[in-house]
Amino acid sequence: MPDVLFKVDLTKPMDEQETPGHNRWHPDIPAVTSVNPRDVFRVECKDWTDGQVQNNDDPSDIRDVNLNRVHVLSGPFWINGAEPGDLLVVDILDIGALPGAEWGFNGIFARENGGGFLTEHYPEAAKSIWDFYGIYTTSRHIPGVKFPGIIHPGLIGVAPSHEMLDKWNKREQALVSKDPHRVPTLANLPTPDSAVLGSLTGAEFERVAREGARTVPPRENGGNCDIKNLSKGSRIYFPVFIEGAKLSLGDIHFSQGDGEITFCGGIEMPGWVDLHVDIIKGGMAKYGIVNNPFFQPGPVEPHFSEYLVFEGISVDEMTGEQLYLDAHVAYRRACLNAIEYLKTIGYTGEQAYMLLGTAPVEGRIAGIVDVPNACCTIAIPTSIFDNDIRPKLDGRGVL
Repeated sequence: MPDVLFKVDLTKPMDEQETPGHNRWHPDIPAVTSVNPRDVFRVECKDWTDGQVQNNDDPSDIRDVNLNRVHVLSGPFWINGAEPGDLLVVDILDIGALPGAEWGFNGIFARENGGGFLTEHYPEAAKSIWDFYGIYTTSRHIPGVKFPGIIHPGLIGVAPSHEMLDKWNKREQALVSKDPHRVPTLANLPTPDSAVLGSLTGAEFERVAREGARTVPPRENGGNCDIKNLSKGSRIYFPVFIEGAKLSLGDIHFSQGDGEITFCGGIEMPGWVDLHVDIIKGGMAKYGIVNNPFFQPGPVEPHFSEYLVFEGISVDEMTGEQLYLDAHVAYRRACLNAIEYLKTIGYTGEQAYMLLGTAPVEGRIAGIVDVPNACCTIAIPTSIFDNDIRPKLDGRGVL
């Protein structure tokens, strides 16, 4: 087993760990340790909420989650020799659940506390607990399904430079200013409330807490991209913006549907990740990388041969307004169409919503050029269900 460079105690919050991690992006958060190119090491991670959600049937912990606490990340790790303009190469060698914590959770966040992709249709909090059996998972809250997971870190990224951090905060502040009272908010701005900043204390802690960017969205540094195929065997190429790169990760998911539509997305879990790192000197200029990582998917993922695929187009379902090539609305309509179908086979809307957020469903932009309608699809593998969910032909069974 590789050396464990970051350990977690699941009974303690992140700021009380022997080595605290962090929950903001800022270049001045101190590294927890340094590693050399070609090193292999293990990182343990808490779940993204820092242990706020419990294995029970009560959704009040989902309803009341303190979102200023998320995401708690392990790191940052200083990569010796990494300089601005390089590419940091990160291999995800393996990933799994921590012993004694072989379960995870999914939830629908309340509209007034984060919401989700379908918050106008499902504004109330709900929760599903998922138990792990090797590579498979089932839920007492969404019966009749069983599927293999594709475990992945929902969040992995490098630290921004001071200039990049300033750009993030200015552009997100400008967005919030367009509708400052919107619920849910248009963006999560810096706040010292519930900040965890590694070993920083005193005046430095206060300064970084005021400036640090929230970890909620993906950005140029990677971050909370929630890409389900970024799993074991994947290789990621990160642009480096500061000396040492300062790599951090967390928000592990046992499984997730494309889009992570419930926001409390996928099947959230604590866990461990084995990493290998290397550096391509001057790689950003050499390969034309201005911003944002790119990656090679690994060879390990579930394989399904039969799906039911639901379409959606860019017409607002609430008002009937025709929108121009709006993939966001089209995918929302596809998800709603899938949910309505799943309701006919015995699931509640909330159960169906959480199933699309957790099962390895495939989301696609099918068409983005045929004005005025974008077309998006969501494909549900039929073999994850105990029963045949395909339409029956007038009592004659499935054709």
